[in-house]
Amino acid sequence: QVQLVESGGGLVQTGGSLRLSCAASGTIFSIMGWYRQAPGKQRELVASIASGGSTNYAGSVKGRFTISRDNAKNTVYLQMNDLKSEDTAVYYCNARSLWLKDYWGQGTQVTVSS
Repeated sequence: QVQLVESGGGLVQTGGSLRLSCAASGTIFSIMGWYRQAPGKQRELVASIASGGSTNYAGSVKGRFTISRDNAKNTVYLQMNDLKSEDTAVYYCNARSLWLKDYWGQGTQVTVSS
C-alpha cells in the first residue's frame, strides 16, 4: 500500500522559513514533488525532483525554495525561505511511480502572516 506522510507545515511570519518533509512508502517513485493550493485557486506545481536529481521550480519560488530528495529513505524535502504572504496555501506532496501513477499526501497548511 502506497503512503505519503507529510510534515512541517505551520504558521510563520513574512521573511521566515519552513521545511516540509514527505516520507513515501509502498513502491518506487520516479518523480517526487510539491504542489500547493490557495483558497479559490487551482492546485499548482511548486517544485519537483527526479530520482537522478534534476529539479524543476515554479517561477514564483525560484531562488527562495529548494527541493531535495533522499532516495534511500524515499523522502522529499522542501526548504522554503523568505516566505511571502502569497505562499500561503495547503501544500501537497506528490509522487509518481515507475508505472506513471500519481499519489498524493493529505496536505499540510502553510500560513505566512505579515
